[in-house]
Amino acid sequence: MPRGNHLRNDFDSRASPEPVKIDAPKICISFERNLSSLSSIVGGEIERAKMPSHADLDRQIEQLMECKPLTESEVKTLCEQARTILVEEWNVQPVKCPVTVCGDIHGQFYDLVELFRIGGNPPDTNYLFMGDYVDRGYYSVETVTLLVALKVRYRDRLTILRGNHESRQITQVYGFYDECLRKYGNANVWKHFTDLFDYLPLTALIESQIFCLHGGLSPSLDTLDNIRALNRIQEVPHEGPMCDLLWSDPDDRCGWGISPRGAGYTFGQDIATQFNHTNGLSLISRAHQLVMEGFNWCQDKNVVTVFSAPNYCYRCGNMAAILEISDNMEQNFLQFDPAPKQIEPDTSRKTPDYFL
Repeated sequence: MPRGNHLRNDFDSRASPEPVKIDAPKICISFERNLSSLSSIVGGEIERAKMPSHADLDRQIEQLMECKPLTESEVKTLCEQARTILVEEWNVQPVKCPVTVCGDIHGQFYDLVELFRIGGNPPDTNYLFMGDYVDRGYYSVETVTLLVALKVRYRDRLTILRGNHESRQITQVYGFYDECLRKYGNANVWKHFTDLFDYLPLTALIESQIFCLHGGLSPSLDTLDNIRALNRIQEVPHEGPMCDLLWSDPDDRCGWGISPRGAGYTFGQDIATQFNHTNGLSLISRAHQLVMEGFNWCQDKNVVTVFSAPNYCYRCGNMAAILEISDNMEQNFLQFDPAPKQIEPDTSRKTPDYFL
């Protein structure tokens, strides 16, 4: 199979919606040297979106915590505000301790609320989410809207990275696109969010020691500076280094391997050990894979997988976990079960069974 052809490999063509034209922003810059220029571009595009009052945001967050979606116009404004914040963040976003690191959520809204109950509500707890907020679960709209609202309200307390599902193409198949149509009657909210996804940081670095990202490593990226040089303002490519960061997985075999997902690579312990040594890291923290206990150490503890969607897809029976990192860099995993069963919304269409 040609590299990068993950859509053909993993998508169920019978489930594909009518294709939506994708107009990726045509911005090409060297990222962390030209953030001020990009901020000016974005500011011009959205006409200097006025930041809402804290009272307005608090009201919206309170509404969202009850699983009540915002209006289309509120979502549009919120995404514009978030964009002005995210454009100032880096491809390797610095994060300070203490912080709680979270894996996939996948639209399981009530389990996100349970996560906050277990780990503490923002802003009392600092959070770093490693992507995959949408698709699969019943409440992708409410889930991603809540996280974006919390980001706008507490910009320095919450870091939200991009996952492979924060993509126009993936969301057209795995649920988010259809959910937006069902809840709003059009694709405008889907477009607001997928345009915003282009601005999410790709990775984060906790106290210069713990490297966090959604997927894994890339044979094209030996150093953090290589990642800093990427242009992230685009749809997730089918192949290449940006794709790899969101799609790759650790493997028991040494070296690089072709991923069965059809995108990204598998990488062995030797690869992770060398990457950590080269960049002065103690750990790679990533998400992207279901692990039954909610977290899983691998590759001689050079890599840990964190998965934060309990009973994934409402049928896998797994626990979820979050990783607390204290002021002195001590690590503590908190595991949790699904929130009490909620009434499932009536959906006219099932998403494909493939686990991406």
